[in-house]
Amino acid sequence: MLGRRNPSRRFSLDFFIFQSLPGAEAALAPRLLAALGSQRDRYASAEEVQKYSGIAPVTERSGKKKWVHFRWACPKFLRQSFHEWAEHSIAQSLWARAYYQQLRDRGKEHHAAVRALAFKSIRIVFRCWQDRTAYDENPYLAALAKRGSPLASVFAAAAMSM
Repeated sequence: MLGRRNPSRRFSLDFFIFQSLPGAEAALAPRLLAALGSQRDRYASAEEVQKYSGIAPVTERSGKKKWVHFRWACPKFLRQSFHEWAEHSIAQSLWARAYYQQLRDRGKEHHAAVRALAFKSIRIVFRCWQDRTAYDENPYLAALAKRGSPLASVFAAAAMSM
């Protein structure tokens, strides 16, 4: 098969990106790789991934009423993959844990907080995937501190206790 391209090789070249994600581990990294695939032009933005996967919330309005719920018409396995990854990342990522706790303190239920974390995490993994770079938490933590995010104070307190 000389001269033929091997699509599984393209997949394997991107695998390091998904292995670098906190909480992805052996079971979730291949699922996340399959979710995004190898064709970089398949999704124009992270927002498309969020909507297609069912992680993006749906807002319905009628008159004076507004109802926000999770997306029902989506690939369930894909939504579950991102949800599980976000849940696993809480234990392994400083900012994910702080963001999840912030949402819980505001009164969000567990699964709503995990979906919100997955929504944010998809933007990060999408950029890593587009740029073909492994995940590194430090630039994100620095950006949060530079913006004066309330989460940055949590990181500072954690660093002081270490």
